[in-house]
Amino acid sequence: MPEIIPIKDLRDTNQISELCHSKKEPIFITKNGYGDLVIMSIDTYEKKLARADLYNKLAEAERQIENGEPLLDGEEVFKKLREKYVKA
Repeated sequence: MPEIIPIKDLRDTNQISELCHSKKEPIFITKNGYGDLVIMSIDTYEKKLARADLYNKLAEAERQIENGEPLLDGEEVFKKLREKYVKA
């Protein structure tokens, strides 16, 4: 269940910070009874960005498959990465 608080509660910054870190999800701020802002911890924000990036990459891969673009062999890709980055 999302946390919703009025904008006047932003005065207590320590409490808001603790709430953002404990909930690990966005906190919705209302102004005059209507949605106005969303705040969250940096950790939550970075995780949401990473998830969105992953979804975008998956969607792009699906488009490439639908368009008949050639697929890469996973084992060959990992072999090349190991050769490039792993020191023997």
